[in-house]
Amino acid sequence: MDLVYVSSFSPTSSKLRSYSSQTIITHKVRLSDTTRHNLRLTSEYSPPKQPPLACNIRYKQRGSMLVELLLLSSVLLSCISNGNAGVTSGFVRNEWPSVDIPLDNEVFAVPKGYNAPQQVHITQGDYDGKAVIVSWITPDEPGSNKVRYGLSEGKYDFTAEGTVQNYTFHNYKSGYIHQCLVDSLQYDTKYYYEIGDGDSSRSFWFQTPPPIDPDAPYKFGIIGDLGQTYNSLSTVEHCMQTGAETILFVGDLSYADRYKYHDVGVRWDSWGRFVERIAAYRPWIWSAGNHEIEYFPYMGEVIPFRNYLQRYPTPHHACQSSSPLWYSVRRASAHIIVLSSYSPFVKYTPQWEWLAQEFKRVDREKTPWLIVLMHSPIYNSNDAHFMEGESMRVVFESWFCRYKVDVIFAGHVHAYERSYRISNIKYNVSSGTSYPVPDKSAPVYITVGDGGNQEGLALRFRDPQPDYSAFREASYGHSTLEIKNKTHALYHWNRNDEGKRVQTDSFVLHNQYWGINRRRRKLKKNYLHSVLSGLSMNMMF
Repeated sequence: MDLVYVSSFSPTSSKLRSYSSQTIITHKVRLSDTTRHNLRLTSEYSPPKQPPLACNIRYKQRGSMLVELLLLSSVLLSCISNGNAGVTSGFVRNEWPSVDIPLDNEVFAVPKGYNAPQQVHITQGDYDGKAVIVSWITPDEPGSNKVRYGLSEGKYDFTAEGTVQNYTFHNYKSGYIHQCLVDSLQYDTKYYYEIGDGDSSRSFWFQTPPPIDPDAPYKFGIIGDLGQTYNSLSTVEHCMQTGAETILFVGDLSYADRYKYHDVGVRWDSWGRFVERIAAYRPWIWSAGNHEIEYFPYMGEVIPFRNYLQRYPTPHHACQSSSPLWYSVRRASAHIIVLSSYSPFVKYTPQWEWLAQEFKRVDREKTPWLIVLMHSPIYNSNDAHFMEGESMRVVFESWFCRYKVDVIFAGHVHAYERSYRISNIKYNVSSGTSYPVPDKSAPVYITVGDGGNQEGLALRFRDPQPDYSAFREASYGHSTLEIKNKTHALYHWNRNDEGKRVQTDSFVLHNQYWGINRRRRKLKKNYLHSVLSGLSMNMMF
């Protein structure tokens, strides 16, 4: 027998009650024989007929109430033990080979025409979503560095001019990298744009977000650790089917660092052509992972992030950041903060100083949804990269709770995992609780390092599953976060299952600022009172 359980149910354990208050989950769990028996007893139980003697009525009623409460308690406790403490999925997929797609495959095809623009991608270009940065590469010569754009396809009434540069990496020489800021755009508008010269020009489009507003609906896709394998292709194609308007990328782009010498740059180029099918039309909010560091002393390349920083700009100046590796943007009803797991972040460092000020700039009255992106997960129960995020947790976790971050997305671990709302901020080296505990002010932590890269899946989860871990599965996939209004958002993790997109983990995310207020708590209390009153009446009559 299968039971679809709801994790917003409040069990008797205070620990589990706090864990499960965040979500409504759509997993199916296998019930034990005891649970099935208890459910059958509860569903089949009915109060005895009223006896003719009035003096026995009260006694029978009390007995009925006691029996039904005992049975209900047994069922609830059994459900807790079978589901709400966390689920480790037993799903095992037949993987496509975790190898990079050959360079002569059509997914890496070079556009036709002399010096035709390639590797086209866009990202947000300002703080509030009224600008985009358009980037592309011309392989043979600089060519035009202008973006022509307008409100109708084929009719480009406006022009923006960008910059062009190239660079060398060991014995690889890049093409000519163009980056152009297109600003002063209208909100909630579809723009068409063209780049390149003559017959080799190419055209695309993008949609600007709605104005900054607490109730603005918006849909994000979340991808991490993508690479350029057939599994990666499945992830990209599935994400394109979801209607996600912007992609939040949590690091590890091309995995070109697994190659050597000239081939490092070649695989950066192939990845740029690979993701163009989506990145030229939907903005990607970039963050860097460990595979972007590319520290290669044997090649004479010792400056971290060189290839990444040359190719993927971010609007860091708009948020007063001193580095493109950490920055923030506001989009629709969301305030998105990007952190760098592999840049200094302890006290007094530039990233620490910037984040301290950025949290103060967050206005939950305008952008109620506070989202943080990083690469290395703070909470991870997989053997892969276990506790690698601990140092950042120690530095920043108390801020995440103080400012009531809604959700934190990370990658790095090539599997999927979601936590309950927990924190470990009471512990220090001399005192305090030394393990995670339920915390209603804490974010939900979600690891989505399952994009499909050539290193394969992280199959070994630690056993037993920690109490803070709600759901975990070693499969490829991606996520979506669909903001409905200032109080609720719908989250889905989509598994790549034999070439199909399967929604596997889903829940309703309540906003930490607007969703937890006095009126909502009062409504919940009144609703619970009405349910209990109805239950008492059913027992009595």
